[in-house]
Amino acid sequence: MDISGKTAIVTGAASGIGLGIATALAEAGANVVMADIQKDAVEQAAHGLSGTNKRVMPVRIDVTQEQSVVDALTEAERSFGKLHIACNNAGVPMHGTKLVDVPPADWEFVIGVNVWGIIHGIRHFVPAVLKHGEAGHIVNTASVAAFQNRRGTDQGPYSMSKYAALSLSEALEHELEGTNFGVSVLCPGPINTAIARGARNRPDHMGGPKDPAQDAAVLAERLATTGLDPRRVGERVVDAIRTRTFYAFVSAVPADVIKARHRRIEDALNSDWVTHY
Repeated sequence: MDISGKTAIVTGAASGIGLGIATALAEAGANVVMADIQKDAVEQAAHGLSGTNKRVMPVRIDVTQEQSVVDALTEAERSFGKLHIACNNAGVPMHGTKLVDVPPADWEFVIGVNVWGIIHGIRHFVPAVLKHGEAGHIVNTASVAAFQNRRGTDQGPYSMSKYAALSLSEALEHELEGTNFGVSVLCPGPINTAIARGARNRPDHMGGPKDPAQDAAVLAERLATTGLDPRRVGERVVDAIRTRTFYAFVSAVPADVIKARHRRIEDALNSDWVTHY
């Protein structure tokens, strides 16, 4: 897909992977709607890009709220006309707490951003692209956690949400088969971002901001010291769009762990209890 001159919307674009994606798309010649729940931060990030003569526009979005997603899309179409690329990237972590101890508000937050954020994007961004019939692409940000639960991290809620992102992406690819609309699921390993402090932006309707726990601080330190530069992730996304790559892995991936999980599944299929079809 030729990206130059197309219009893209990127959620979670004020920093981290979202900013990396927005930057790479702008460098590739796209008009970019930078959407984030942090109004001041996304405006500052957009100002930094617009200073390089790129066509970017900041908008505030709360991906957990359907009307907020609709409003952001309306602003995008009003400013740039047709939407061609949607990157459902906004995400929050949930590490360091065992499943039985995660409070309902935290479940609602991780599902609201990581799952409903993608659902709302699919429901509204996809039809907006399909209606004009030109080439389009959607990128849903999952994680290597979408393929395995990393032992010792107590990241069950996070992995669950990323498994959902993967499943939604696979189903969407099936539904769009035969069209000129590509689908990618972005599966990063460790990236140097501030995602570990994501709860500081928790919306009021989900309990308001929350100070990061000690486990989040440890995660933040690990990402800062071992994580890939988010700009490289943006470059990976641009490549995935251009080549219509579905599984877009990037950074360090626990390939042996993922392969072992798949072998375990295959072994379980070789059972007298199973009928193959």
